[in-house]
Formats: sequence, structure tokens, C-alpha cells
Amino acid sequence: MGVEKDQRLWRGRLMDVDELFERIRKGEDLHTEFKERCPDNEDLSREIVAFANTDGGQIIIGVGDDGNIVGVEDVDMVLKRVDDVAYNRCEPPVTVVPETVSVDGKKLVVVNVPKGKQRPYRTSSGRFYVRSGSRVRQASREELLRLFQAAESIFYDETEVARASLQDIDCRYFKEFMEMAYGWKPNESQILNYLKNLRAITENKKPTLSGLLFFGKHPQFHVPYAKITAAYIPGDDISVPPADKKDFEGKIPEMLEKFMDYMRICLRIEHRINALEPELHPEIPEVAIREAIVNAVAHRDYTIASPIRVLIFRDRVEFRSPGKLPNTVTTESIKIGGAHVLRNPHIYNLLSKIGL
Repeated sequence: MGVEKDQRLWRGRLMDVDELFERIRKGEDLHTEFKERCPDNEDLSREIVAFANTDGGQIIIGVGDDGNIVGVEDVDMVLKRVDDVAYNRCEPPVTVVPETVSVDGKKLVVVNVPKGKQRPYRTSSGRFYVRSGSRVRQASREELLRLFQAAESIFYDETEVARASLQDIDCRYFKEFMEMAYGWKPNESQILNYLKNLRAITENKKPTLSGLLFFGKHPQFHVPYAKITAAYIPGDDISVPPADKKDFEGKIPEMLEKFMDYMRICLRIEHRINALEPELHPEIPEVAIREAIVNAVAHRDYTIASPIRVLIFRDRVEFRSPGKLPNTVTTESIKIGGAHVLRNPHIYNLLSKIGL
């Protein structure tokens, strides 16, 4: 494998000797793994998959766990094995860039593994791995769902909720929703079909996350973190103890209305006179508060077991929604209005149907 080809494939920067010494001195971490000898195929595929599923990194072959540099005797054999494992024993294949670095007369092989674009990756034995600090472990169900969601292979809000059943769906409320959204109520024989069409239940009649959160009788019984927690803080920073704190639960539309009622109490109202008539002006427009909380509910990461948190300070309101920005969205794209990636398209669709 030619170096020039490697450099074109690798989007990062190849490692120089000084940087290599520094990495070895610091020891193994999220982005660095030492191998005294070339691992067997299963171990090597495990390391490559874990880096590709997490944030990328380097496997440095020829260095012991204690940082002792022992070198690699058969560099060609190692390079061939790395290429073979990355292509034939990782699914989908991972594009890695191995390089050889000489240190004090000893040769090391540094395997550059980029953060994968087709996550999640698995080994040929069918196992999914992620990197956590300096160790590798199998991905949890929630982590796998998050990886699939980031790749837009599935959407978490269309997955079925464990231990929930059709009896957890409030059919009376569903009829009311249909009337609000479409102007008519379905009869009893039509309800199942419309629930399926809206992805509120699966083909085997199990509630999906979006269906349970929107139409469930008691959504938080099955998903206790799917709520809003608000704290009123009579100061300018988090060090001031909250004067009041409330949790808001229920179906998503009900939860949003309860929260808005609370915000109307917390926000200061300015009294103005216009053409001899008194007018009330909240310090933050209600439409802005509603848009922020609806966006938080629609776009939060439901694989993270944490509520939406709203901090009401004396001079501002902060909305803290679980999860990072969706795949391909950056703070820069948000600022220019070019970000429109739906993390939970079915929840978003249901909200839009009733004008939220």
C-alpha cells in the first residue's frame, strides 16, 4: 500500500515521531490503543470496529500496555493483516490507513481508524463494539439504537416500547386527536389501521415510542424520563438555589400545556398603555417559549434516560434537551437557518398535525 494513497484516504493528519512519543507517554485513552504484538483477527476487528463506532483513533502496534516500545519484527505481515481484517472482517468494511514509524531503530505500525460514516459497524462474528475511555466493550441496546439513528437507518420514535401493550393506548384521546388533526373521528373498527398508519403502533399491535408518548394513558409509567422538569431560580446563575421546581408529565400535548401554564406564572409581565388602553407584555413572548419547548420535545434524544430541563433565571430561560445535535447538524448551520434534520420524525409529524 502506497503512502500517497493512504494520505488521500485519511482525512486526518498522519502522526510524526514527536506526536507519537507524546501519545505513548500519555498512555491509552479514548483515541489510543497499544498492542505489543499484532492482534489476532478477532481482537483486531474488535479494536477497529470500536474506534469506527465511537470517535476514531489509532491502534499503535509494537508498544506494550505499560508504554514500553518493543517494535514490530514483520511489518509487511502486520500491514497485510490490518488491510485484510478491516476489509473482510468488519461489516461494513472500514477504511483504515496504516503507517510505519521508526523510533530508536524499532518500527511501529500505527493504524489510523476514522470515525465511521456507515455506523454502526460490527465484527464478522456479529458483535458491535464501542470505545469507553481506554477500554472496549460491547455496545448496549441504547447505544446501538443511537448509532442507527445517527446514520438515519432507523428512527427511535418508531421502535416499540418494551412491556407496553395496546391497552396502554387511550383510544378516546386518539379519536379527539383525529378530529383536531383531520376534522373527523374514526369509528372503533378504524382505530387500529389509523394507529398503524401514523406509526403509533407496530404491525404486531405494540405501541411505538411516538404512539405511547402521544396517545398513552400513562406514558411515564413506561418511559419515566419523557417529561419536562422546570426550576425557577431567583438569580442569574445555577449556584442560586431554586425557589420552585416542578415536573410535567402526561401525553405530549397535555404536558406542553401544563408547562406553558407554569411559564405564564413565572415570567414577569410588563404593563403598557397604548392609545389609553392597558396592554400586557410578557418579558419573553409566549410564542418563543412555546416554540422552544416544542422543539425540545420533538428533537431530544429519547435513548438518553434524562428529562428535558428548563431553568428559569431572573434574566433568561435556558432549555436543556438531552442529546447532541442530530447527524450533520452544526451550530453554524443552525445560525444560518440551514439545519433541518428530524431525529424523531413521527413525533414531529404528530405535533405538526395539531398545529404545535
